[in-house]
Amino acid sequence: MIRTPLRPLARILEARARGENPDSIERENLRLRHEQMRDQARLRAEGRLLVLAGMFIAAFATVGVRTGSLAIAEPAEPRATAATVPAITAQRADIVDRNGNILATNMATHSLYAQPRIMIDPERAAQGLAAIFPDLDADELHRKFTGDRTFLWIKRRISPEQMQQVHEIGDPGLLFGPREMRLYPNGALAAHVLGGASFGREGVRAAEVVGVAGVERTFDARLRDPAAGGAPLRLSLDLSVQSTVEQVLYGGMRLLNAKGAAAILMDVQTGEVVSLASLPDFDPNDRPAPVPGRDAGDSPLFNRAVQGVYELGSTFKALTVAQALEDGLVTPDTMIDTRGPLTWGKHKIRDFHDYGPRLSVTDVMVKSSNIGTARIAMEIGAERQRAFLDELGLLEPTPLEMAEAAGGRPLLPPNWSEISTMTISYGHGLSTTPMHLAAAYATIANGGRLVKPTLIAGGGAPGERVLSEETAAQVRSMLHAVVERGTASFARIEGYAVGGKTGTADKPNPQGGYYEDKVIATFAGLFPAEAPRYVIVVTLDEPEDRTGPEPRRTAGWTAVPVAAEIIRRTAPLLGIAPAIEQAPGFGVTLAAN
Repeated sequence: MIRTPLRPLARILEARARGENPDSIERENLRLRHEQMRDQARLRAEGRLLVLAGMFIAAFATVGVRTGSLAIAEPAEPRATAATVPAITAQRADIVDRNGNILATNMATHSLYAQPRIMIDPERAAQGLAAIFPDLDADELHRKFTGDRTFLWIKRRISPEQMQQVHEIGDPGLLFGPREMRLYPNGALAAHVLGGASFGREGVRAAEVVGVAGVERTFDARLRDPAAGGAPLRLSLDLSVQSTVEQVLYGGMRLLNAKGAAAILMDVQTGEVVSLASLPDFDPNDRPAPVPGRDAGDSPLFNRAVQGVYELGSTFKALTVAQALEDGLVTPDTMIDTRGPLTWGKHKIRDFHDYGPRLSVTDVMVKSSNIGTARIAMEIGAERQRAFLDELGLLEPTPLEMAEAAGGRPLLPPNWSEISTMTISYGHGLSTTPMHLAAAYATIANGGRLVKPTLIAGGGAPGERVLSEETAAQVRSMLHAVVERGTASFARIEGYAVGGKTGTADKPNPQGGYYEDKVIATFAGLFPAEAPRYVIVVTLDEPEDRTGPEPRRTAGWTAVPVAAEIIRRTAPLLGIAPAIEQAPGFGVTLAAN
């Protein structure tokens, strides 16, 4: 910009020539300059005000648009995330039983960590924490607090009472992070089914809860999936029935001095597992760690119902007879040679008692004749026997929705010879799980349609036909006879007709051969016998009834009474009314429900 001089020489000379005061020219030019400067300053100020007003308008418009978008958006729960571990989803869906009762849920809690750099009195803090948490060592904590570490986890989760006690220590370096822990409100009930959960990825502000065993592990992705909307996982278990089964099974295990036990209760039409118990068990709220060097089968974490692979003894005789009936090789009244011992090479097959030279097929089952069953199996042959057991699902792990089920792989003979066929027919030489046996008996109970076990409510249905209805009915009649006048007579229950088969198998010795005084005792049954709705399998590991002059280990004295008590207590819970016999002196016949 060219500035105008205040005293232009030409105007000054003209003013002097006219006799005017030249200073007035300077004052006039100075006034004009000031007016020009004022006008320019006003224009700049007005421009700045316009820019500032535009910025305010834009800011308010942005806030208004965002507020409007939030107002019309669908509501959603916030997700806890940590700066160090992005996108940790803390929420985990509940697990409920078939009636909606809570089996597993979540509880808000806190973790405890330390930032030693901002601690005021590390020694006092270490002493205080050791007093609150007895498993912590004050000296070790003090060394960590005074070392080079800037961050230190102290407890992954603490109770509200412990949190308040830590608050009272008053050190700013002791800090808390929000946590969501898995809670099993029923304690050890159904522990092996649920399995348990633990923390996966962790951050200060959140932690990922992941399943480590059981259905918690199998359905881990489903339970953590935000798309599921927090819908609970509904299992086929019945909480009341499960509690009753575990109570009776525990009492039976203690009374019979067994080292372990398992029980399964299954719907014969759908394969839904109403109860699954394995003892000893554990509390999934405080799941123990495996003990190194210890036999996995002796651990409370071991699920005997789906991981325990055992020779299940004479319970297999029902399957052998069912196949022979289906193939038209025998009828229930066919007489079988039971003279013994039955010799095959160096092997001799004997019966527990001498049952005479001949028994009908029905009595082979009722008396539980090994010789008679082996002769029936010889008629079937190895190839057909293996194909039938494979069709029943007894040669592969069960498809049950548990992480442990894959470990229950049946043990087959390396060479399925004729002697293998004979011994497998009465439950020796082939090891499988109680869950396999329950599914096979459910196939017989429902009229011959294959059953695949499931832990999901409403998740099962009968499969393809394996046996004819006539064959299934004949086998059920034999199983009822076993209870009425055979080896399972202790399963007779007033008001309930029960069918079933006992099985007592010598326990293999890891050093070779079999123990002489240790057995696996099993009872596989169905009820009500006239129209079965449920199958029950009870297995006891090394039971021994010591109430008599000699120890009694057979299933008829051990597993059968336990199973009978389970049926007696659970049948009313399952909606099965007892049959009412005709009252003496009355002319009205009361029909069974």
